Parts: sequence; structure tokens; C-alpha cells
Amino acid sequence: MTTTEHHHAEHRAAERHATDKRTIAREDLPLADRDAAHLPGHWLLARLGKKVLRPGGLELTLAMLDHADIADRDVVEFAPGLGRTAAEILRIGPSSYTGVDRSPEAVRIVSDLVGQARLPKGGRCVQADASDTGLPDAYCDVVVGEAMLTMQTDRHKCAIAAEAFRILRPGGCYAVHELGLTPEDIPVRDKVVIQRELARSIKVNARPLTTSEWSEVLGTVGFDVDWSDSAPMALLKIRRNIADEGWSGVFTIVRNLIRDSEARRRVLAMRKVFTTYEQNLRGLVMVARKPLESVD
Repeated sequence: MTTTEHHHAEHRAAERHATDKRTIAREDLPLADRDAAHLPGHWLLARLGKKVLRPGGLELTLAMLDHADIADRDVVEFAPGLGRTAAEILRIGPSSYTGVDRSPEAVRIVSDLVGQARLPKGGRCVQADASDTGLPDAYCDVVVGEAMLTMQTDRHKCAIAAEAFRILRPGGCYAVHELGLTPEDIPVRDKVVIQRELARSIKVNARPLTTSEWSEVLGTVGFDVDWSDSAPMALLKIRRNIADEGWSGVFTIVRNLIRDSEARRRVLAMRKVFTTYEQNLRGLVMVARKPLESVD
């Protein structure tokens, strides 16, 4: 991303943090009955009031959506979660939107959001696994997936990418926003340590990859990577949170942290790991394309 593009995207992110004014009650969130000590990190942050849960922040998501050519297209989003990116997709104006999430709570949250949109071909959110959506072949023009491949085994990463390839029409694109590792030649022992520390702190078996490794996952199932970009993994840094959540959102998060000592302990532990390995962690976005069918 050029300096001009960076400032433009940062300005848009700052403008849009207040556009999603939904308030989601704790009891409506996934795993609402689980205590803070054992809750996966992303759902813990959501419980505290954080809406942008992507490693590169809203700015990087917006840049990815720009390159995915979503306007007037049929769009599928894998694991939309709270619907923060879905709100941006709907704002761009696709022809249709289909969310796919394993969580019944997430399906309800996103269905409510999509139900308010007026899309030419309608919108919905279905409960299914991203590796087996049940959607027809060549169903859509764009598939979006954020912060979910990172949490899968290598085999399941490829299975999900293959499902995206199957449901895309020729020439369609798969836009992903995941956790990346740097440098490209990071020693295996360092990678193992980072994965272990991430798993301990966020209670999810995260497996970030280098840029070339992510490209290989997509290429293995047939995609050609058109574009990629990255940003610091600053999920818990104050400047990123102000940009993503706005001052009122940050105030809500801080207030909830003060009130919940166990959540505060968890967040501080996550922040320590992110800070310790900040030179090795990046938010990474890629837009990969399904080749056009050959003409005989």
C-alpha cells in the first residue's frame, strides 16, 4: 500500500468506526455461558465490546474489500462472526450476500443485520462449516474470509480454500485477512514457540503462516494470488483501537475491563504475547482469483 493509499484507508477507517452502532448483548454472543478464563480470545474481546477483531484492523479490511470488486456481485462471507465486515460489504452494495457460520448465535446476529439491507437479489446467513457450505458450484463472484483460516490445521486450511474455489464462478476472487508470520525465513523453532504462546493466551490453536506459505495454501487448490498487503498486528494497541472502535468504543472496552478482573488478566496476557512477538506477527490480506475456464 502506498503512503497515499495508507492515509486514505486510515481516514476511511476513522470515519467508519462509528457507523456500526449495533449493541450486541452478552447473552446473544457465542459461548455466552463460558467464563472469561476459558473463552477464546476473539469472543472474550467481543464480550468486552470490541467489534473489529481482525489482525490488521479495519483499515486493512477496507483495502482488501476495495481490491475484491464487491459492488454488484454475489458475495459469500465465511465466518462473519459479529457482522462487522458484513456491514462494510453491505454498504458497498453487492447484488447478494450469503454468510456462512458454524455458530447459531453468529447466524442470528448476521441475519438480523442482513435483513435490514435492501439487496437486488437478497441476503441471508446460514449455519454450516466453511469447508462444507452446502452451496452450489459456481454460486458467487466473491468469497470473503477473515481471521478464521489461521485457526485451522494445514489440512483444514486447504479444505476451506478448496470450498471457496468450488463455489466461486470462473474469474471470481477469494479475499482473505489472516495472521501472518515474518520474516519469510523464520526458523521453525521460533514458529513453534509463537504458535504455542498464542494458543496459551488466546485459547485457540492459532497457526499463522508466512506470506509465501499463505500463497501456497491458496495456490494448492488452484487460486492465483492477484494482490496482497500487510499491517502491524496491533489488535490490542490503543491507537489501533481508537481507529477501529472510536473513542466511545474504547471507553466501553476499558470500562468493561475495569469491572471484570478475570477478563482483564486474560487481555493483559494476550497483549504481552502480541508485544513479545510483534516483530514476527502481521495482519495479512490477499485477493486470489479463480482462473477463467479455458476456451477450446
